[in-house]
Amino acid sequence: MGHLDQAVGTLGTKLKSHAAGILICTAIALSATFLSEHYGGPQLLYALLIGLSVHFLSQQAGNIVGINFCARSVLRFGVALLGMRITLGQVADLGAHVGLVLVAAVCITIASGLLLARAFQRPASEGLLSGGAVGICGASAAMAISSVLPPTRENERFTLMAVVGVTVLSTLAMVAYPLFLDWVSASPVQSGIFLGGTIHDVAQVVAAGMMMGQESGDAATVVKLFRVVLLLPVVMLIAFFYRKWRAPKEASQGVPKTPALVPGFLIGFMALVILASSGWVPTTATEIANSVSRWCLVIAIAAAGVKTSLGELTKLGWQPFLMLVTETLVIACFMFSIIFFLNIGQN
Repeated sequence: MGHLDQAVGTLGTKLKSHAAGILICTAIALSATFLSEHYGGPQLLYALLIGLSVHFLSQQAGNIVGINFCARSVLRFGVALLGMRITLGQVADLGAHVGLVLVAAVCITIASGLLLARAFQRPASEGLLSGGAVGICGASAAMAISSVLPPTRENERFTLMAVVGVTVLSTLAMVAYPLFLDWVSASPVQSGIFLGGTIHDVAQVVAAGMMMGQESGDAATVVKLFRVVLLLPVVMLIAFFYRKWRAPKEASQGVPKTPALVPGFLIGFMALVILASSGWVPTTATEIANSVSRWCLVIAIAAAGVKTSLGELTKLGWQPFLMLVTETLVIACFMFSIIFFLNIGQN
């Protein structure tokens, strides 16, 4: 009983120290959801902007512990739950040729991020993060990649800028790309492959696909989920890169230690993909997991906003946003060229 009482006491202490910060981030997430549902606009962007506006709360004693918990632990749990919406059957249904095109698109986009970072004399981590966010799944990818990079203030600031940038660009693409596809007379399947292969965030992909019809919406969703699957190998490779080559150098410069090679949340992500593929998971459970995952990501982005001041974001300058715009154009041009010149998905 003594050990049990001690464990309960420790848990109670942790809950008490975390409660204030968690409540702040949850309240911001609820506010962002209300605004999104009643007035339109991206839920994640609202959460980030509201969080930035109450940055002063992170400087009050007792709040920062819970805010940090939301920014890292809640985020990782939410990313892991993304695996419940993906099955190996959906990935296989794409066909090897479409899968290879999407892998090439992600690789080219990340490579362009590294080249742009070098051209602008920015850290390589910024090129990896921005390229991964654009190439894979927007804000979710930006936060996941950031979690395996050294937790420096510079990386935190750039992550926030990337979240803002990809959310805005994803919303613009949701409106502009369907108009463009209608103008070039793309088939429903071609439209779905292009939308799923280029738009950053999942919600905007689904919305844009449905604008083009049910067939386009279904194709766009499956293609997008395949890009989400690529989050696993990309984050693992980035973690490996930093452990092998960057960590020894940065450790000597006082940079905090990088996380484990294979973070637990990625193992959870893959385990849930396998579980979802088994057919044993009821539809209701999948829907609940998707909803919880979305809430976790909104809370995590709210926490990231609270931790960051607008003054710190302005120190990044104009290069980060230009990097995101350029990477968006790179993936869009590549996907358009491959799909339409090789007649992939042509009815």
